[in-house]
Amino acid sequence: MDSQQKLSVVKGAKVLMVGAGGIGCELLKTLALSGFQDIHIIDMDTIEVSNLNRQFLFRQSHVGQSKAKVARDAVLKFRPHISITPYHANVKDPDFNVDFFKQFNVVLNGLDNLDARRHVNRLCLAADVPLVESGTTGFLGQVTVHVKGRTECYECQQKPAPKTYPVCTITSTPSKFVHCIVWAKDLLFTKLFGDKNQENDLNVRSTGAASSSEPVEDVFERRKDEDIEHYGRRIYDHVFGYNIELALSNEETWKKRNIPKPIYSRHVLTDEFTQQNGDVDKNLATDVGPSVSAMAFLGMNNPQDIWSLMENSRIFLEALKLFFTIRGKEIGNLSFDKDDQLAVEFVTAAANIRAVSFGIPLHSLFEAKGIAGNIVHAVATTNAIIAGLIVIEAIKVLQNDTNSYRMTYCLEHPSRKMLLMPVEPFEPIKSCYVCSETPLLLEINTQRSKLRDFVEKIVKAKIGMSFPLIMHGSALLYEVGDDLDEDMVANYAANLEKVLSELPSPVTGGTMLTVEDLQQEFSCNINIKHREEFDEEKEPEGMLLLGWTQPFSAAEKDNNRSIGNGASVSNASSSTTAEAATDDEIEIIHSGKKRKLSEDSKKTDSGISKVDDETKISKQLEILDDEDDLVMLNEGGTDKKKKRLL
Repeated sequence: MDSQQKLSVVKGAKVLMVGAGGIGCELLKTLALSGFQDIHIIDMDTIEVSNLNRQFLFRQSHVGQSKAKVARDAVLKFRPHISITPYHANVKDPDFNVDFFKQFNVVLNGLDNLDARRHVNRLCLAADVPLVESGTTGFLGQVTVHVKGRTECYECQQKPAPKTYPVCTITSTPSKFVHCIVWAKDLLFTKLFGDKNQENDLNVRSTGAASSSEPVEDVFERRKDEDIEHYGRRIYDHVFGYNIELALSNEETWKKRNIPKPIYSRHVLTDEFTQQNGDVDKNLATDVGPSVSAMAFLGMNNPQDIWSLMENSRIFLEALKLFFTIRGKEIGNLSFDKDDQLAVEFVTAAANIRAVSFGIPLHSLFEAKGIAGNIVHAVATTNAIIAGLIVIEAIKVLQNDTNSYRMTYCLEHPSRKMLLMPVEPFEPIKSCYVCSETPLLLEINTQRSKLRDFVEKIVKAKIGMSFPLIMHGSALLYEVGDDLDEDMVANYAANLEKVLSELPSPVTGGTMLTVEDLQQEFSCNINIKHREEFDEEKEPEGMLLLGWTQPFSAAEKDNNRSIGNGASVSNASSSTTAEAATDDEIEIIHSGKKRKLSEDSKKTDSGISKVDDETKISKQLEILDDEDDLVMLNEGGTDKKKKRLL
């Protein structure tokens, strides 16, 4: 194909970009400057101040506006004659179905989470549209090509599981600072400032009160006309003092562990603190919202300082006071946000006080924010390199130059004198339940687990389905859709609360379930195996999914924890359902043994053995992501159901 033909292929292509963040900004600019004329962008996010240091299409005046729309306007200023169509929406919205994807010649991903990646992967498979995936973290990055039937799909390879911690570790026996962060962020912060109805283990009451028939006061509820200083100290004493003393009453727990010490405010702070800060309210009227800072009011300006117990206690009480006095209207609806300065200060202080109690080293606000927000600091240059590689692979796909496809890894340190490591793509894995439709096996106690457990923990959390349909033979057990009548909705809601063995069509050992996502046009068979008992520490979900792309263990991740720029990734999450919250640039990096596309192609263009390449790469690259998924289909009524969403 001569240069003129190549140019015409590029100009005539219709391209879909998913994501307009760090990679997306660079990618849109590179596509426009490379001759692409018809580009569509989907991104649900709005611009934040923290984006401005690397997402160069955005400016201070754009904060709060749609990323997709602002990116379009910025590029049209220097390429006014091309067509860019922005969608300020979630790629998982029903409007972006298989028919929508079929109109594009290639899809380019610049996403920041596994759930959306899996969704796009399945839509591309169903629409038979090539997908170019990408990801960066610090100085590391990758670009991979996925073409149905020729290369592995995005879900053929194992993904890392999010770091999870048992409830008892977070609430009772923390041994690492990340445990304290999870406790402060997901339990204490939520209990004080979020949904008051959320159950957690912080509101511990005495045995006498618990056994009494009298109504028990919610310790975390602020009493009528209660002074904010008194309320703050009462909360402090409850969570850092009383709850610790209560935990110490179980002597068996501490036989082989460090014994924590209760901390009460009267032992740390004098009454002078209250008097010194009693007039703070007068200065607060002009500083409202996420910019409010307890550090500023207390004259503590360096986020890299490690605070003493007294300083942490002062920050804790002052931050709590500011939330109630200045941001009182938000109480009950708040959730932790790494860009909320006051929230970060509160969580840092609370985590540090708890760390003191359990003999865990203290951390600075800068370090705590990185752990709480799962932040690996982004490098704009890496995003630019990866964006360029995406466009190169996209052009190859449009030219149908299959022999030239490459998965390219961007390394921090040279390997064989190269910072860019090209590897040939590999054929689909026959055991992949997504592109090869291999049945899965679920071990579960069918006499205790409810259908709701199966839907939430397996179908949604691991499989990543948005509109699930579950069938046992010809019996429909569960379905989601806007066109369901009230009786059907009530029937499915009732099924959710039934144990599997008591469903209208009982699910027991040996049963095969069919799970389908109507929007993704994706289905999977799941064989059920009854199992009586599960290890609460190793299998906290009470069920085990086999035959899917097995996640990396925590041990594997911990052994390779250092990221290229020296920062460390902390996938802090709550105990029961851990969700790795990533920054805009935190993405996946594959590694490990894969099967070659062609047996006789044993070397890359540079002549380096692929096995050697991947072994070396796997030692250097950290794998960042969420979890995995599953699904498949039955015959009865399938076509009819699909018409509903399409």
